[in-house]
Parts: sequence; structure tokens; C-alpha cells
Amino acid sequence: MLKGFEINMVVPDLWQQDAVRALRDGKDVIVQAPTGSGKTFVFELLYPSLKGQAIFTVPTRALANDKLAEWRARGWDVGIATGDLALNLNARVLVATLETQRARFLRRDGPQLLVVDEYQMIADPVRGVHYELALALAPRETQLLLLSGSVKNPQDVVEWFRRIGRDAVLISHNERPVPLEEIDLRTLPESQFVQSKSFWPRTIGKALRADLAPVLVFAPRRNASEEMAQAIASALSLRDPLTLSAEQEALAGKRLAKLLRNRVAYHHSGLSYAVRAGLIEPLAKAGQLNVVVATMGLAAGINFSMRSVLITGTRYLAGSFERHVQPDELLQMFGRAGRRGLDEIGYVLMLPDLPRLGDARARQLKRATQVDWPSLISVMRGAAERDEQPFAAAVELSRSLYSIQQVPIGSEHSLSTGEKPCGLWVDAERARFVRRPITEMLNSAGEWETKPPQLETVSLGRLFVRENESWVPAMTLPRMLDGRGFGNLCKLRDQGIYGREIPLATIVGEDAIAPVKWLKKKLVGRDSVEPRDGASTARQSLALPFSKLRFDESVVPLIPSLTGGEVADIVTRGGTISARIDFSAVPISAVVDSLGHALLDPPEREALPLVCRSCSELQHDLTVAITNSPAYAWRQLGLVAENGTPTRRGTVFSFFQAGEGLAIAAALEDETYPIDDLVFDLANIRAGPRFAGED
Repeated sequence: MLKGFEINMVVPDLWQQDAVRALRDGKDVIVQAPTGSGKTFVFELLYPSLKGQAIFTVPTRALANDKLAEWRARGWDVGIATGDLALNLNARVLVATLETQRARFLRRDGPQLLVVDEYQMIADPVRGVHYELALALAPRETQLLLLSGSVKNPQDVVEWFRRIGRDAVLISHNERPVPLEEIDLRTLPESQFVQSKSFWPRTIGKALRADLAPVLVFAPRRNASEEMAQAIASALSLRDPLTLSAEQEALAGKRLAKLLRNRVAYHHSGLSYAVRAGLIEPLAKAGQLNVVVATMGLAAGINFSMRSVLITGTRYLAGSFERHVQPDELLQMFGRAGRRGLDEIGYVLMLPDLPRLGDARARQLKRATQVDWPSLISVMRGAAERDEQPFAAAVELSRSLYSIQQVPIGSEHSLSTGEKPCGLWVDAERARFVRRPITEMLNSAGEWETKPPQLETVSLGRLFVRENESWVPAMTLPRMLDGRGFGNLCKLRDQGIYGREIPLATIVGEDAIAPVKWLKKKLVGRDSVEPRDGASTARQSLALPFSKLRFDESVVPLIPSLTGGEVADIVTRGGTISARIDFSAVPISAVVDSLGHALLDPPEREALPLVCRSCSELQHDLTVAITNSPAYAWRQLGLVAENGTPTRRGTVFSFFQAGEGLAIAAALEDETYPIDDLVFDLANIRAGPRFAGED
């Protein structure tokens, strides 16, 4: 038989034909059908007529690897894109985990057909937002095919697609190929062929004696599945062991081959695809195995059914997290009970405290309340590059999401009113801005203006003070010299400002001047006053009269440093020589207004920001309830500018998922963080539990 032709030997059911017909008519199709009924077959029927690329997304890397190998074996042109592997990305069919296609959809670049297997993942609390965004961002020319057997409200998804302008139909097939019945294992007799006192071998032995084999057992984790399979195989005494070919022996290895000869196997993602799909699954489908113990984490990837199913736990390991098994996951696992064409009834085996058939039910799809910040900021970056309003692009995307009850971005009202003088586009930021009063001061022209945030150091001569409701030069007021200098107040000649008159010396003879007492004390030790003839020290020298010339040259220049002001004039009155001191150059802290005038303690008031006073949204922003929002958080974190354009930090953030990008941006901004260390630490985080040997 020619490679790739086997598929045509199977006659599709009517519902499968309806799905293919709708896809060929250009519609989006949501398929709702039980586990094992042949949902993937719809896509396989469509493959020969594909004109462009199809991307087939699956929930796990293990499933992607399985599909790659399966379709390659048929001779298909197929590639793969997972977090670990990227091969033949331009193939006719690309099998992928959905997150790897995020960047492509953000560019509004899509394939001819996007298939989302297990689309109930929309409701997943962690990954659901990525599924939802991919579907919302898919270009209109990209057809969508969604597959699931465990969604309670698929019609809501159809309505969502129609709401965002897509032509979607629901193909629903509710009839199970084989009906299910529940059996309590406690009611079954013990098996004489089980040589063990251990619980699980004895329990499975009961099922075998009751002719409920083959049995598919689900264990919580990989090591548990291997240990349980080993215990069951060791306890069974079979009269018809399975004969393996040399090729099968080599493929299985010694440990697994020993189990297979006892018609027992384990099945998990740690096994190679060749072992799972080339050995265990064919033997299971052929009825050659009595017991297969699989992990719950790979339940979606099991490609075979058995007569009976037993689930041995309520929690399982998913990556590095332990999860509680969900009702829709139970539905999927129990759906593997009953082989089409072989069993009239499929059996769900139950025990106390373990999942029962009544616990399994379809999932009601509800979107998570969170929004994917990196994706939204990526969309905003694209809008900014096209000279479009970035916040508007984010709001448009949020309105395209699954839930009718929209998740607000936080810019909706601002976008509806348009740009305002404040330049802000975030609703909460506008409201906070107008309610954060500014401090205004009365300027030198008698007008109110915003008070500068910092004082400036100016000279006292530049200073103005408020006096009798007017601004006057500070030095025209005597009180401005209170606490400055000593001596008597005086008006400086021709300046109209006040200073101080300080006695310096008395005239004691013709061309003989004696410094006054305070000056003598200040002059002691001054280098400029050297001992004169007849005096051995400066103190003795100061007791001697100065000549006028010597006094002017050696003493008068010291007066500014001794008084804190500048000498404006030297006056002689009644035998006393005095200096008039000008304090105009003394530094002082003051407010400088917009006219360049320095003001001391100007009157102040609290007022609305100037740009808000005539704004048409003033009353709204003063009264609206202030709530937190994604847009406000982005502004606080420095991810976007006022108009929504992503900053460099925001751009780095948008390249990654969840909060990882923010940590990387912060690390890049830290110049003390070596880039080699950053790369190593990031690789460590990304690798995570994959080195731990768990599912």
C-alpha cells in the first residue's frame, strides 16, 4: 500500500464529513465529539486538499513529538515547533505547542488553517489566556478548526467567533462509540492467579478474573506508573505469555520486555515515540496487553482504548506543579474505556476515595480574569509603529476576547473622549492627576503661578518681600537686617536701601588712627597685620596708631570678611571713622518666579493643575471612582509612555511570558549584573524541572 494512502481506506462518519465540508466552504469549525470518536481524523481528511500551511497545536511537547512521527511515517510534509525543538517550520503541516506561535499571531500573520486540539485549554488558569489570544488575533483569512470532547458550552465559542466577525459553525456528535458502565472493584472476587498481597496487583487481578481486561490504569506520575506495572506483572502467573520478536525485544529493552511478556506495560512521556507508538500502542490496540499503566499527564496523548479504565489518584504532577485532576480530564480518561467494534460496554472501575464516572463532566468554558500583559504590550508596540494609538489597540484586542464581560484595560473612557491637555490616556492616571493639587504662589506681578519645586540661592539684593499687599525690594525694609551684622541701621547713600554703620577707628592725631576695640580683637592674628617697629607682636603692634595710608591698605580690605557685607562708604564723624556696610550680596534661599524675581515666603494656595481647569472632563475625573487597571500598572512599572507607546523596558517585557520579561528588563538595566550570569540564570529558570526526571 502506498505511504500516506491508508487514511482513504476508512469511511468517515457523517459528522466528520459535515466538518470537512464546512471547512472546504471556508467556515471556521468547532468540533465537539467524545474521546476516541475520531476528531483528529477530520483534519487528516482535509490534508490532501490543503493549499497553504496548517498549524496543528497540541497541549504538550510529548503530543507534538508523537504527531510529528505519526504523520512523517505517512509521508506527510510536517515540521515541529515546541519550546525545545524547531524543525522544518515552513512545512505543509506544522505541529506545535500554541505558545510557540504567539509572536506570529501578534504580527497578525497566520497560516491557512489553525487547528487547536483540546481547545478546552481556553479555561486553563495558566495557559488559557494564550489560547484565547491566539484565537482572537488570528487573521480573518486563517481558518480555525477547534477540537474537544470535554466542553460543556461549545455554542458560546461559536457565538464568540461570530461576535468578532468570523463565520463559525458547530459540529456536534454526542453519541459515544461504546456506552460506559461503572463497576465497584470491591464487589469482585479475588483472583487465584495473582501471587501477591499488595493492594494494586490484587485489585487488578480481580478485574482480570472478571473478564474486564484489558485495563488501562492511570497513575499520578511517571515513577508510580512504572512501579505499579512492575508490581502487577510480577504478581501475575500467566499461562499464555506474549511472544516478542527480536526487533520488539531490542526496542523495548530488558526491563520493559519482561513486563510485555507478562502482557503488562507502562506508558508515559519519558518513553521514546518509537516505544510508545511503535510497540506499546500497537500491542494495546491488537488486544495483546492485559494491563497498561499510563500517567495522567499524558492522558490527552493516549491513542488507544481498552475495555476498562481505572484512575488511581486525584492529583498528578504537571511540570513542576502538582494539580488536582479536573472533571473534564476525568471525562477524557474515562473516555478511553470501551473499544469501538470490540466491546459492547466500556467499564469504569471504581474504589472508595478515587474518581468515579459521576465525577467526570464537560468543562464550562469561562475565561480567566487576567489578561496577558506581554501580548497586549506587543500589540501596542505594533500600533505605535503604525502611528496608531497604542491603548486603542489594546482595548480593541481585549474586546475580541472570549468573555462577553470585558476585562477593562483602563483607558476606555480616555479613548472615548480623545486627547486632553494633560497628555494622559489612562483613566486612573487622569483621575489621580486632577486630584493631586498643585501648590501655587503669588508671583511678583500679583498673579498665581505654580510654585517651583526647589528653592534657589540668590543675593539679598535681588530679594523681594511682601509688604502691605505689594512686593518691595527686601533691602528697602529695615527689618530685613534683623539678625544680620551689627552696628546702627543706616540708609546707604543714593541707593535707597538699608545697611549698617559700624565704627572702625578713632583719630588720635595727625595721620594717626587707632582701631576701636572690636576691630582690634578681630585683627589679632591676621597675617596682613605685621608687627611694626617698636613692637614684637601683632597685639603690641595694634596698640600703636596706624597711619591713614596703612589703615586703608591693611585694615579696610578686611572689613567685608569681618562684617559679612561689602563696604559701601567710609565716613568720618566727630573724630570717629565708620564704615557703611551693604548686605546686598549676602546669599539667601528664595523662590524665583516665572518673571525671574526672587521672592521670600510668597503667599501660597492649593489649586487644580492648570491644564485641568478648562478641561471638558474635569468633573468626570474629579468624581469617578479610581480603580486599579492593567494600563495604570504598566505606567507605574515604566512599561509604557503617557500615550501608550512601550518603553525600552516594556519592549523587553513583551518578548517574554508572564513576569519573566520584567525580571529580565530589570537585570539588563542593572549595569552590575554581568550578561553571562544573566544568560546562565535565565537558562536555569527556563530548564526548571526538565532536569528533574519528572513528567
